[in-house]
Amino acid sequence: MKQAIIDLGTNTFHLLIADRQNGHPETLFRESRPARIGQAGINQGIITEEGIGRALDVLTYFRQKLDEFGVSDEQVLATGTSAIRVARNQAEFIERVRQQTRIPIRVLSGDQEADYIYQGVRAAGALSDQTALIIDIGGGSVEFILGNQSRIFWKQSFEIGGQRLRERFMTSDPISAGSIRRLTDYFQEQLLPLANAVHQYQPTVLVGSSGSFDTLVDLYYMHEKGRLPNPEQTSFMLPVAEFYRAYSLLTTRNHDERMQLPGMIELRVDMIVVAVCLIDFVLKQYAISQIRTSTYSLKEGILSSLD
Repeated sequence: MKQAIIDLGTNTFHLLIADRQNGHPETLFRESRPARIGQAGINQGIITEEGIGRALDVLTYFRQKLDEFGVSDEQVLATGTSAIRVARNQAEFIERVRQQTRIPIRVLSGDQEADYIYQGVRAAGALSDQTALIIDIGGGSVEFILGNQSRIFWKQSFEIGGQRLRERFMTSDPISAGSIRRLTDYFQEQLLPLANAVHQYQPTVLVGSSGSFDTLVDLYYMHEKGRLPNPEQTSFMLPVAEFYRAYSLLTTRNHDERMQLPGMIELRVDMIVVAVCLIDFVLKQYAISQIRTSTYSLKEGILSSLD
């Protein structure tokens, strides 16, 4: 029995095709492609015509892959997150995608998104009995979840994703010290509910879900070992000192210089700057001294919840 999960993120679309023959899903195909549907419209609550065009290009390619792997329409679950969730032209976008690719989109609430991310991180083996602060930094929203391997204590989705932050605060490249200060003030103001929850549940480890955290692990491996990590491994420890080595490189270099860093990919080269500013804020603000990462996130969480 095949199952395809499509995660329509604000910056990146992800396709995961798995075979669920014997209970444990075996991955047949996975790919991520930039669609940038949030670009130039996310802070206005609209998916631009260019954004719709890029989305249709990627989803037409995904449709070819679904057909190639013999996945039927009923076996496809496509989920829309922040950019689609807040778009005033959401209905038009969903209809155009359906007409051109036969892919029906289900829009997730921030709460549902946080739930699935938790399931994905747990399936990666990134959680223990310790209380963790799980963070998933998307292009449109950021999900914060407090929990351990057995349960969620608290969760909330905030519309402060990387694309929003870049368009609002990253007015120069490299980012200026003033922009970092303004970002910090903004986090302080926006994340008050998180501060209260952290105070109540006292997490001891930050667990980063996929995205920028994958790239931080790649930068670490290239620096320390001269190679990329084993693609089969789904959870990593990221030394805090190594995070700060990367932070200092990423916030003092421009696009082309960041691209030269071994382990960097085009998909993340700009968003990672505001992402590391958020991670830095969280580590300092909540006095967390351990970072773990999970290569699994939303789509793996959806897959594991279908069992």
